Amino acid sequence: MPSKSQRKRNGSGASTGTSGGIGRLLAVLGLLTALLASVVYVAERNLDKFYVFELDHLQDLAKRSVAQHGNDTRGAVRYIVDELSAKLPAHVNVEEDWVFNNAGGAMGAMYIIHASITEYLIIFGTAVGTEGHTGRHTADDYFHILTGTQMAYVPGEYEPEVYPPGSVHHLRRGEVKQYKMPESCFAMEYARGWIPPMLFFGFADGLSSTLDFPTLWKTTYITGKLMIGQLLRAKF
Repeated sequence: MPSKSQRKRNGSGASTGTSGGIGRLLAVLGLLTALLASVVYVAERNLDKFYVFELDHLQDLAKRSVAQHGNDTRGAVRYIVDELSAKLPAHVNVEEDWVFNNAGGAMGAMYIIHASITEYLIIFGTAVGTEGHTGRHTADDYFHILTGTQMAYVPGEYEPEVYPPGSVHHLRRGEVKQYKMPESCFAMEYARGWIPPMLFFGFADGLSSTLDFPTLWKTTYITGKLMIGQLLRAKF
């Protein structure tokens, strides 16, 4: 049977080993954090190099689609996709597959035209109106109104921002608003910045409220397929 002094030495050795293991783990975590921060910093300073869509072109395209098709939303969407697929065939999804989207208390449907690490382009809207929270995002969001009207509100203001067809609502990175589509409204929505963190906002209502798992699965499948496809083309 070990003596009291032997048990004390054994306990001290185990304690030292545990402390050393925790110290090594913390050191590794610190190193990984520093490495990740460095990668994000470098990538952040070079985000513009990853973008394939041009802001001016998208705004002009949205305006032309409105001028050409008026309240014919289907025609406007096809006009947009046809031009983009001719200009950027490797980056545009021409398969018009609509899926419901619940986010920030609002509900509508979307057709994902492009999804990658630094950009997404969708057609989003509803034929019956909706209202909700924009979310606070890691990307700039440009909401090009095609049909209908969008309204937005920020605390401290007494009048709404109003965005008619042909206009663009720019939600700057890190900002937040309340928004409303009083009636039928569809828009071409383009975001540029860090897209993956935005997915949490897009899935939160489905996981905590609607529990519409088939829609969540379909959204995940389409988004994942498009993002992986872009990564295979070296598009981040």
